[in-house]
Amino acid sequence: MLFLLFDLDDDRYALDSSEIVEVLALTPVKKIPGAPAWVAGVFERGGEPVPVIDVAQLALGRAAHRLRSTRLVLVHYDTRSKLTHDTAHAGGSEPGHLLGLIVERATRTRRIEREQFVGSGVATPHAPWLGPVVSDSMGLIQWVEVQQMLNDETQALLFPGTASLQQAHT
Repeated sequence: MLFLLFDLDDDRYALDSSEIVEVLALTPVKKIPGAPAWVAGVFERGGEPVPVIDVAQLALGRAAHRLRSTRLVLVHYDTRSKLTHDTAHAGGSEPGHLLGLIVERATRTRRIEREQFVGSGVATPHAPWLGPVVSDSMGLIQWVEVQQMLNDETQALLFPGTASLQQAHT
C-alpha cells in the first residue's frame, strides 16, 4: 500500500493514498464561526464547498504551522458508515463526500504492507482515528484512519443532510 507521510511535531503519521483525491498547496479557507477550533473552515472545489480540518489543531490543540510543506489533502469521506483500515475498501463503493485535511510536512510517500502495522498498545477513545503503527529506522509511523476522524455529531455538522443525520432524527 502507498501512504502519504506527514508530521505532527516530532511524530510521523500516514494517510492511505487510496483515500486521497488530491494534494494541494495550502489554500485559504473561509472560517465558520461557532465551529470547533479544529474545523479550519471550508473552501470551494468545483463549485461545491468542502469542509477542512486542521489535523494539528485536532491532535495537538494548535493550528498547523504555515510551512512550505504544509498541504491541504483532499480525501474521500464516507458518511454512510464508520469504516476501519480493515474494511475501508472491502465494499468497493465510492465515498460520498470530500473532506480537506491540513497536514504539516507532507512531502513523502512510502510503500508499507498492511500486515506490517500493529496495534499501538494504547487505547485512544478520544481519538479513534489514530490507528496502528509500524516501525522503521527513524521510529514509529501511525496510520491515520480518515473514516474514523469524525464522530456522528461532527459528521452532521460538516455534512448536513447526510444519512447519519437523518437517522439521528428518526
